[in-house]
Amino acid sequence: MKRVIHWFRRDFRITDNTALAAAVAAAGPDCEVIPVYVVSDWKGSHEWTGPARQEFLCGCLASLAKNLEAIGGRLIIRRGDAVKELEKLVAETGATEIFANRDPDPFGRLVEDRLDIMAKARGLELFLPKDACIHERDEALTGQGTVFRVFTPYSKVWFGLPKPSPGPAIKKLSTPSGVSSLPLPQLTDWGMSSSVSIPEPGERAARERLKVFIAGPIASYGEKRDLMGVNGTSHLSQDLRFGLISPRQIYAAAKNVEESLPPEGRKSAMKFLAEIVWREFYMQLLWHYPELLKQEFNPTWRGMEWPGLPGVPDAFERWCAGMTGFPIVDAAMRQLAATGWMHNRARMITAMFLTKDLHLDWRLGEAFFMRSLVDGEIASNNGGWQWSAGTGADAAPYFRVQNPWSQTKRFDPEGTYIRTWIPELRNVSNGSLLDPPSDGCPIAPGYPAPMLEHSAERDRTLDLFARHKVRP
Repeated sequence: MKRVIHWFRRDFRITDNTALAAAVAAAGPDCEVIPVYVVSDWKGSHEWTGPARQEFLCGCLASLAKNLEAIGGRLIIRRGDAVKELEKLVAETGATEIFANRDPDPFGRLVEDRLDIMAKARGLELFLPKDACIHERDEALTGQGTVFRVFTPYSKVWFGLPKPSPGPAIKKLSTPSGVSSLPLPQLTDWGMSSSVSIPEPGERAARERLKVFIAGPIASYGEKRDLMGVNGTSHLSQDLRFGLISPRQIYAAAKNVEESLPPEGRKSAMKFLAEIVWREFYMQLLWHYPELLKQEFNPTWRGMEWPGLPGVPDAFERWCAGMTGFPIVDAAMRQLAATGWMHNRARMITAMFLTKDLHLDWRLGEAFFMRSLVDGEIASNNGGWQWSAGTGADAAPYFRVQNPWSQTKRFDPEGTYIRTWIPELRNVSNGSLLDPPSDGCPIAPGYPAPMLEHSAERDRTLDLFARHKVRP
């Protein structure tokens, strides 16, 4: 009997799953598919993940296992090096083909290269189709066939390309009964614990979040997406990161409702879809420039000095803890700590505060976000941090420096967001939240005074960039 393997990586769904559908089709109606997930065997500290994301991963795998059982299959769990474990599974089952959706990240590509070598050595067929993006790699290029370095022209090409329709859900799948499997992973397997309030994991929960967003908030997304105290965004980022829902499903749902909305609503829907394009823009950049994870995209700023805040050696720790004395910054960092998620406007504010006010290396913040975020996506996280630092793929100059007080007035004018996440400030007047204290003192008991004067640090940032730009 023919047997094929589907290796789940970041595609924990049975609907519109490109490689899984191909595996089922290749196996045929009377053949068997072996769905497998290989758990990483690292323990302890890790640069790119943390408890919140691992807890969400565990929940997604538990949900996926139930969904596979409902259609006659079984999720096989192995632990260790992915290529070695897949090779063992081939030897145990006699599988002749391996299917997996390809990874857009440099780390995943290295694994795929090793997997390809193993497959060829064993005479296996290996299929690695596109799935994580609607358009990837070399699909949205300039007229000269080169990679876009700025978002707007990239987005115009991206929107002009034909879009694939989402595929159906797999209805039936047969997995051989004799294949051994480890138990589903638990957070304690990595020596971790978490008190973070994460979203409900699983494909069903992701579809419900999309349904709720399409039924209402998408029509006012353009107006409300930056208002930090309003629930005006989709909250689908972790679902895209773990493949609980595909970008094709999201695009199709948004375009379908967009056609029935009034003009302002259509603009909002397209503004939302532009966020999908930003995700794929950063993924394409990282595909072509994997060095982005280690150095600045704009070569002008490589070797840039990040001296930190004079006289404040614990500035990074205070930023992480949400104790800077800047309410909008601290509210965002506390939201991250409590939920593993942060509003997108808040991500810009906190990132720019770290790099332009505290003068700390963007790589510190990038790594902290990746350890803390449930939706940590390497390409988007890197792209967002480099954008905020002024070193990335963006046409705007380095002297874009956001003022946290001005950002508060624009995007949390009633202090709703701040009061939600900073209990010490719940009884403080709006005036005290919107402007720096004139006497430099704390604005409430138990809450710190601002750790710096923004205008002075803005001037210092401009000087640092200007001196680096004209260096010999």
